[in-house]
Amino acid sequence: MAVRTLQYRRALLKLSGEVLAGEHGGGIDFAVAEAICEQIKHCVSSGVQMSVVIGGGNFWRGRTSGKMDAVRADQMGMLATLMNAVALADTLEQIGQKTLVQSAFVVPQVAGCINKAEALRALENGRVVIFGGGTGNPFFTTDSAAVLRASEIEADIVLKATNVDGVFDKDPKKHADAVKYDTLTYDEILRQHLKVMDATAAALARERHLPMFVFNLTPPENIGAVFGGGAVGTCLTRE
Repeated sequence: MAVRTLQYRRALLKLSGEVLAGEHGGGIDFAVAEAICEQIKHCVSSGVQMSVVIGGGNFWRGRTSGKMDAVRADQMGMLATLMNAVALADTLEQIGQKTLVQSAFVVPQVAGCINKAEALRALENGRVVIFGGGTGNPFFTTDSAAVLRASEIEADIVLKATNVDGVFDKDPKKHADAVKYDTLTYDEILRQHLKVMDATAAALARERHLPMFVFNLTPPENIGAVFGGGAVGTCLTRE
């Protein structure tokens, strides 16, 4: 879908690591990655400054096992997000879209450290900035990292790509009568304990007055539909 009316100048796209696995259940399906990257490139060519935060669940979900020290398990998860960031950058570069990868921890041979000034210069020059390493600290999800990075670069919106059509009052995969919300406030998310994101991410987005769209990444064209004002997903706002 073409980007019709540019409603947001600068955006951060939050992807789960699992989405890159496609039907494989783990690792990276590069056909899936390329389809997503084509849409990211299309948004950039339409004038949107695009950045990305990606999870690492396609490589590591150690905290669910309960067998590792929580800090070390989270450190491995953050490393997994950087692996995905590098893969996404390579896929974008192969289709002609320039990128910049920044990391929340020091890995100079792989990516530069998080740097707002450099990120903004890259965005203004048409590069896609991919933030790896989560927040760089244990006990924070990549949803929190997405809101944090979006706040740092003064993004107009966060796009949270999921495998359902938005936010529902209950799990739509388990309940046929689940009702989808068109709009929600962060207070409602926190009060109703809706499992769209962790409470830290919701509270920070509320504090920063940062809107968010939660939408289905299938088809990937939905990314562009958000910028064109398409009726996709659920819009989250402070008020």
